[in-house]
Amino acid sequence: MEQEKPVPSLPITGNHYTMGTQRNGIKQESYIVSVDVGTTSIKCHVFDKKAQIKGSCTSKVILLYPEEGQVEIDPEGLWREFVSVVKGAVQDAGVQMRQVKGLGISTQRSTFTTWDRNTGRTFHNFITWQDLRATDLVRSWNTSCTMKVIHGVTKLLYFLSRRKHFLATSLVVFSTQHVTFRLAWALTHYPELSCAVSEGTCCFGTIDTWLLYKLTKGLVHATDYSNASATGIFDSYQMCWSSLLCSLVSLPLSILPDILDTGYNYGSTDPSIFGVPIPIMSLMADQQAAMFGECCFDVGDVKITMGTGTFMNINTGNKPHTSMSGLYPVVGWKLGPEVVYLAEGNAADTGTAIRWAQELELFSDVRETELMAGSVDDSDGVCFVPSFSGLQAPLNDPQACASFMGLKPSTTKQHLVRAILESVAFRSKQLYEVMLRETNIPINKIRADGGVCTNNFVMQLIADVFGRQVTRPAHHDMSCLGAAFVAGLGMGFWSGKEELKKLQTTEREFLPQRGGGAGGGYLPGLRRWERALQRSMNWYSKE
Repeated sequence: MEQEKPVPSLPITGNHYTMGTQRNGIKQESYIVSVDVGTTSIKCHVFDKKAQIKGSCTSKVILLYPEEGQVEIDPEGLWREFVSVVKGAVQDAGVQMRQVKGLGISTQRSTFTTWDRNTGRTFHNFITWQDLRATDLVRSWNTSCTMKVIHGVTKLLYFLSRRKHFLATSLVVFSTQHVTFRLAWALTHYPELSCAVSEGTCCFGTIDTWLLYKLTKGLVHATDYSNASATGIFDSYQMCWSSLLCSLVSLPLSILPDILDTGYNYGSTDPSIFGVPIPIMSLMADQQAAMFGECCFDVGDVKITMGTGTFMNINTGNKPHTSMSGLYPVVGWKLGPEVVYLAEGNAADTGTAIRWAQELELFSDVRETELMAGSVDDSDGVCFVPSFSGLQAPLNDPQACASFMGLKPSTTKQHLVRAILESVAFRSKQLYEVMLRETNIPINKIRADGGVCTNNFVMQLIADVFGRQVTRPAHHDMSCLGAAFVAGLGMGFWSGKEELKKLQTTEREFLPQRGGGAGGGYLPGLRRWERALQRSMNWYSKE
């Protein structure tokens, strides 16, 4: 497939732009604009040289639920809101659009659409990472004879060659969170899409690719390594789309975008959009962007993002980690010759569970939860299992159900709320222990971000059950900051990672207070929660 290529990449260091422009003899400051497209909101910040936010704008992401288990986003609606928040943030900063010298974009991962290359018209809405329409397809593949043969052959190849690439393949288990089978579903359910594939006019893209296509008026069809690595159809060992997997599942390689560096000159926005062309200097997946924003540049640095879900990442250096428990190896970022990998575990329903409790009117304002949880000594034996979307690593059970267990007449709203918040910390501890056991990497630091990290009860409990200091940044939108950092490095706005570390701010440090790493006073509750977890598994089995 012939594709129009982006302009050549700029080096990731070097002063390519003058960081102040002259107008009427007065020097004007320059700024980086960064946008984070999350699951529930789009946030845009204008950053100055000190990485301080000069202006902001936020808009909601409208989720659509056409059928049970299906979660979508209108592509054109998302595009309009993206443009709106950029204009709003620049206006809020009180600066001119011409003072914006670079644009960074961070996006939720594995949410995709497809469109006509010639007209730009989408064939369907974005199918989000939370969507479960491909559950039966995933289940049938994971239990198929084909997968058993692949696992057996690759285990043998690993035994003979000791190459971890084969070991990784022998452990592959498909998930609905990855693009793979949601795309396979779309290819068989949207006739216009399959027709465009056969005619060679179809483009596939995650949110970053779609926004880049729109910003450049169709000139660039590309993604970056961090976004590509989270789709499930990327080979982290070969650093390319997996032709083997695409052939196996009948996904056409022709529709996939080019994969470029995370820090890259992707071209400039069409002048008709913002009035002036703005260089697009970074595309980045949200969790990797948060890792970069937290300055987790060294092997052994850990980041926990607690938003809609909990995502825990550890920097594993220049090699992907091969997991036995379902941790996923993703590319953190690629900047020129530097490639940094992360091992990632996630729990899908952190913020989802808290919003659900709010809708049940257990509380009216999420800020109340901290006081409610602290108003009782414990959860009175109540356990909450946060698995509306199944359980991810290390249990990897898509059939698990969300549940309260241990309810009794003495149970109050306070006990229920405390049990929900405890489940966030206990699930994080589960992921943390898997990382320690599997990677065998000494932990340097642990930094937390995301909306839920503003809850002091959750943060303190995480420090207690980890037995480690956990720090919280002054700003919680680390994905925005990370994309801004990468964009700024590429144009010389900041000189390098050491300067970025000096710009990092910490709002509070949480130290273990109850019994250290063994869990202390929380150990009985933790063990009870682990039993509840086991009893919630395989609930939706059809057998």
